[in-house]
Amino acid sequence: MVFETAQIDLFYRFGTALLIGLLVGLQREYAHLQPGEEERSFGGTRTFALLALLGCIAAFLADQLDSIAVLIAILAIGGGLIMIAYYATAREGSIGMTTEAAALVTFLTGVICYRGDLAIAAALAVAMTVLLELKLQTRTLVRNITRADVYATLTFAVITLIILPVLPTRSILPEPFDILVPYNIWLMVVFISGISFLGYLLIKVIGARRGVGLTGLVGGLASSTAVTLSFAQRSRTVAGLEKPFALAILLAWSVMFVRIMIEIAVINPALLRIVWIPLTAALIVSAAYCIYLYRLQSTGKIEEEDTFKNPFELGPALTFGLAYAAILLLAHTTTLYLGNAGVYLSSIASGLADVDAITLSLAKLSQSGQSLDLQTAARGIVLAAASNTLVKAGIVLGMGSVLLRKIILPGLLLTLATAVGVVFVL
Repeated sequence: MVFETAQIDLFYRFGTALLIGLLVGLQREYAHLQPGEEERSFGGTRTFALLALLGCIAAFLADQLDSIAVLIAILAIGGGLIMIAYYATAREGSIGMTTEAAALVTFLTGVICYRGDLAIAAALAVAMTVLLELKLQTRTLVRNITRADVYATLTFAVITLIILPVLPTRSILPEPFDILVPYNIWLMVVFISGISFLGYLLIKVIGARRGVGLTGLVGGLASSTAVTLSFAQRSRTVAGLEKPFALAILLAWSVMFVRIMIEIAVINPALLRIVWIPLTAALIVSAAYCIYLYRLQSTGKIEEEDTFKNPFELGPALTFGLAYAAILLLAHTTTLYLGNAGVYLSSIASGLADVDAITLSLAKLSQSGQSLDLQTAARGIVLAAASNTLVKAGIVLGMGSVLLRKIILPGLLLTLATAVGVVFVL
């Protein structure tokens, strides 16, 4: 019985390697059949499937013979064959090494499959296939980025991979300052910067010129305030597009609700079970009004300039870190001395400037064993979101055209009334 179980497990490992090779090979063969594809491939579906099996067989033989030299020798032979194939294609004018590199990775995933780490092997295979398929998008991204973007990306990598791991994970300060833990504060800086950075990359890949609505939807990940400011200003100079501009602004505001729920889900899943109800209700109302505007909007089109700058710079990141620490301390202190009323007041005041900092602060404070109950934290987050939305509404009222104000006002009032009303009924 034990023997049969071992055999079944062995077949399962080889079968997973075969499927991984078929997946990668299918993508490679399909890619090289597309019109305009200049890089030539030495192999397709069958070749990559065999390479994955070869890796699995090499690891199997090395294990059976108790010699790592067997694996190294087979890897050297496979690598030699791949280099010969590269030399042959390079002589014909194709100097890309993407397929050859994918072949080596496929061989190694076969080795990982035999080792029994099937989840890791499958994840690597999927990641590699996605990366291979995103050739056009990555080239578009490279063409659109600037030197400042590269610098910002490297800075983000430094603060994430170098600075974060060495920060203290405990606070030595007395109460109420004991809530200030350097590692936790900087982790929130990395987290929120990462979300904004992702939104910015999407704008670079998809392009802000694909349409006003798409710009609002994707731009909301980077900065809903920037979307609001941009389209409010444009509404004064471009007539007839007030409905598309209102649609873009409301879409950006809707993304804010999704963004808040993602932040809470990462920090405090228990809080999400309460706060998702009012935020989802507000999101549904906002989305319904967006659909209404989409059906009524002008048929005219406009190519919106890419006004989004890279959201990650060291200065703003440090500012956010200080703001988060201050709001975390404020919320903690008001909870200790003023109770729920203090939380609500600090939420409204903090939301005027930034909704992310207060969201992360209340999510942290309401974790198990902390000083804030989940219901109060949920209400505080919704009040902060409402406060932040009112600030952006003020931008529209102050800088937008008269018609834009009239169009956006019903959606604004319905969304805010739904969010605040639902959270205080729960």
